[in-house]
Amino acid sequence: MRTTTLGKSGLTVSRIAFGTWQLGGDWGSFDEDAAVGAIQHARELGVNFFDTAQAYGFGKSEALLGRALRDELKRDRDSLVIATKGGINPGGDRPRDAGRAWLRKGVEESLRHLELDHIDLYQVHWPDENTPAEETAAALGELVDEGKIRHVGVSNYNAAQLADFDRTRPVETLQPPYHLFRRAIEEDPLPYCREHDIGVLVYSPLGSGLLTGTLKPDATFEDGDWRSKSSAFQGENLRRNVEVVEELKQFAAAKGVTVSQLAIAWTLHQPGVHVAIVGARRAKNIEDSLGAADVDLSAADLAEIERITARGVQVSGASPEGIA
Repeated sequence: MRTTTLGKSGLTVSRIAFGTWQLGGDWGSFDEDAAVGAIQHARELGVNFFDTAQAYGFGKSEALLGRALRDELKRDRDSLVIATKGGINPGGDRPRDAGRAWLRKGVEESLRHLELDHIDLYQVHWPDENTPAEETAAALGELVDEGKIRHVGVSNYNAAQLADFDRTRPVETLQPPYHLFRRAIEEDPLPYCREHDIGVLVYSPLGSGLLTGTLKPDATFEDGDWRSKSSAFQGENLRRNVEVVEELKQFAAAKGVTVSQLAIAWTLHQPGVHVAIVGARRAKNIEDSLGAADVDLSAADLAEIERITARGVQVSGASPEGIA
């Protein structure tokens, strides 16, 4: 597994991180023991970077990750980089809360669910326009000083929001959505991140399943799966993008890789992207994704991917306020 330095954080991490959104209940039912096996298999294959969040089941995903990695966390804590996120409060007055009190409460709860004494990377899950950036940044700085978190990052921020945060405390990492059918970050904020040495770990490099090559134009999802309510997975949007993926599959096969590996490798070849976050609920599903870290794409390959995907439909995803 190839590794990289995650921007100014200085953290040495695998270029593929294991993400656990799918273990919080938003993707329908799953077998917990099989999910634990997937996490452990990722570790066996060289992944040292694991990402979760308070909002992924409010403790469920974090606890499952802690359970899967418990032995190594006790034996060799520094061999693993554990990232989580906070600042989401669906039961409160507003769904986003990056205020001092809620962030502190979130860190304490995450430490308890993970059964850790510190979190390597703590990220604000979504920008909160009702809390001054200086309060959020200062609150996280206090938690660093107390040793409860080691590094500070954010997720889903744009360049202006990063700059506001930077005025109080430098942002070390950003976690944005990025895949072949969702490319807005190329204009904002990826250039800002490159300029300020912010480590970028992208989520949904497979388009939440769009780029796996397994979906059909008439695909349906469980009621508990957020995709059942998303326009990206319905009607003409889904049909057109499935057609594009079928052509990508042929191009990938000619290179001796899967379309999933091609899609993940494409994100890792974009300037300023350090890490791609992938998830799995079964051990057999993780090997293919991890192989993407070793896929090299030439300039001609990247140009052909651009040509194929030009007729695709750009999509959005889920936020604390709902699903687009």
